[in-house]
Amino acid sequence: MLFALYAAPLAVLLAWLYQPSFAWMVDRWSARDSYYAHGFLIPLVAGFWIWQKRSVLAECEIKPSALGIPVLAAAAVFQVIACVLRIYFVSSFSFVLLLTGLVLGLAGTRVFSKIWFPVFFLSLMVPLPLLTISEITLHMKFFVSELAVHCLNAIGLASHRDGSYVLTPNAVLLIGDPCSGLRSFLAFLCLGFVFAYGGRTAWWGKIVLVVSGLPLAVFSNLLRVFGLALIAEVYGQEAAGGKIHDASGIVVFVIAFAMFMALRQKLERNVV
Repeated sequence: MLFALYAAPLAVLLAWLYQPSFAWMVDRWSARDSYYAHGFLIPLVAGFWIWQKRSVLAECEIKPSALGIPVLAAAAVFQVIACVLRIYFVSSFSFVLLLTGLVLGLAGTRVFSKIWFPVFFLSLMVPLPLLTISEITLHMKFFVSELAVHCLNAIGLASHRDGSYVLTPNAVLLIGDPCSGLRSFLAFLCLGFVFAYGGRTAWWGKIVLVVSGLPLAVFSNLLRVFGLALIAEVYGQEAAGGKIHDASGIVVFVIAFAMFMALRQKLERNVV
């Protein structure tokens, strides 16, 4: 009853305190070529998971825990720092930490043990700082390009990488940020957590699902760069742009998604 009594005023207070951070997240989610377009879905998924456990939560004893105090204190410190320095990334994470402290402090450890994963899942909606995104994108782009060059040389097509360019005898292919694989990795990371939580896989299978996003993203974008380089070499650089370039992004993501689902089914079949 205590949790229900304070739920409404707490929600209003939190909405007021974190409104700038919420606005920042929505802006990043809805930005053109956003890496976090899936951010809109994460609170809905987390809320649905908690709603599914409504009958279990109704039977849990409400016993406030003192563990919530240090968690709330840490969240408050992070939020103060974020407000002073205007670091919305830190503020957004402090919101997730604050929710953890509130559940522990008002409802107790038993309730928290039932919904800890949905609360943790909310952290995946927080966009990384743009500088961090740029650094990761750059390194992943170089890595995928280098792999593509090795594959091209392996089939007898002499090529080399110069920064973000893949050079073949008759074409020069610029590798843009979308070909880095970061967007696919973040999407598969979220899918991995979703299926790990709701799937029927063993504990090690859940880990495989979560970590499989990175190799799948790298592999799918390797296929994209490799294919576009071949098209540019054989049919000219203009042929590798426009609709072909855009369609290749969809095709390789579909391939990677099919591989992910096949991996998931394989892991579920192996459950004893």
